[in-house]
Amino acid sequence: MYCPFCGHVETKVTDSRLAGEGRQIRRRRECLACGERFTTFETAELVMPTIVKGDRSREPFDEGKLRSGMEKALEKRPVPRPQVDEALSRIAHKVRALGDREVASRVIGELVMEELRRLDEVAYVRFASVYRHFEDVEAFHEEIRRLRGQRDGNLPAREQKRPAKRQPAQDRDQLSLLPTEPPSAEDPGSGEGPK
Repeated sequence: MYCPFCGHVETKVTDSRLAGEGRQIRRRRECLACGERFTTFETAELVMPTIVKGDRSREPFDEGKLRSGMEKALEKRPVPRPQVDEALSRIAHKVRALGDREVASRVIGELVMEELRRLDEVAYVRFASVYRHFEDVEAFHEEIRRLRGQRDGNLPAREQKRPAKRQPAQDRDQLSLLPTEPPSAEDPGSGEGPK
């Protein structure tokens, strides 16, 4: 391998270790001419499936795009980069393990959400809000309720896999801004009537 510093042809490996949950080999190399050291990663080159998007268009699997989406969701969250790298590696491994030539983008989205849920719940809700097209605060409320249920193990399995149905407005965990009926003149606690 050429030295990235001086361009010399010969380098020697000084250390090799497994990385990326055993899916990569990390090698420390030293240039025989200038003595500079650098790190390389060796991975098996496997053909990833084509991603079929919602509009039926197709594009090649792009780990860079996947990383970018996860990093946007994890922005300003206390998640170490090695954990993100491991999550990306698990997603790529699961996609490869499907053994299909084409994979729907929604399958990739669900794998990303599963990994984000493990890494950081705030990042999970951020990603879910874009991925599932939340349109109002109630959709966030339902997703958080579902997330809490999964964490506590309180929700039945069928409710854990899809968002709960919307509840009527009176069942929400909010106080109403207006009274449900106007106070009557006979009501002694209303403050109305003769003094």
